[in-house]
Amino acid sequence: MFLENNLNGIKKRGWIEVITGSMFSGKTEELIRRIKRAEIAQQKVKIFKPKIDTRYDKENIVSHNSNRVNSFPVSTPAEILTLANNCEVVGIDEAQFFGDEIVDACNALANKGIRVIVAGLDMDFQGAPFAPIPNLLAAAEYVTKVHAICIRCGNLAQYSHRISTNNEQILLGEKDVYEPLCRTCYNTEKKAKHEKESLLSVKLQ
Repeated sequence: MFLENNLNGIKKRGWIEVITGSMFSGKTEELIRRIKRAEIAQQKVKIFKPKIDTRYDKENIVSHNSNRVNSFPVSTPAEILTLANNCEVVGIDEAQFFGDEIVDACNALANKGIRVIVAGLDMDFQGAPFAPIPNLLAAAEYVTKVHAICIRCGNLAQYSHRISTNNEQILLGEKDVYEPLCRTCYNTEKKAKHEKESLLSVKLQ
């Protein structure tokens, strides 16, 4: 996607772009690509990430392919609004960790004429919508859904299957905790897990 704000126009227009999909689908890679294009165009850019995401680096945004850009780790969307003064482009990675307040923050930035590029998971490990991404998708002018490759069969994957037994919605991890699965393989895995839990429940009675 090639979207650059028209800085030569009388009125600068803002908008929201959302890059979404499962884990290992290239969301951060695409975010970095768009940010670097804006930097080449000498636009004023700032990138933000959740402070809790320290998987690859405490400060930089790093993709699974080890591409990286400098970023500002923040705890709340309110910090983004404060730090994004005089920006032309704002990038936000792992937006699902910010909660519903990120939607208002992105709208506020876009309303000021800022191009906002957001990357985040659309579903959690249970295959349920991962708030606040669905609301961001509704508010966005542009949406890109990217896919991983199913580790079981090689088809397009859209589910982030959790290998561990931890049932918390937010659990940081990489290939040691998650694997990308297509719809068929995910449903097969989900059915097998349910049957195993039912059998265990019967044995415990």
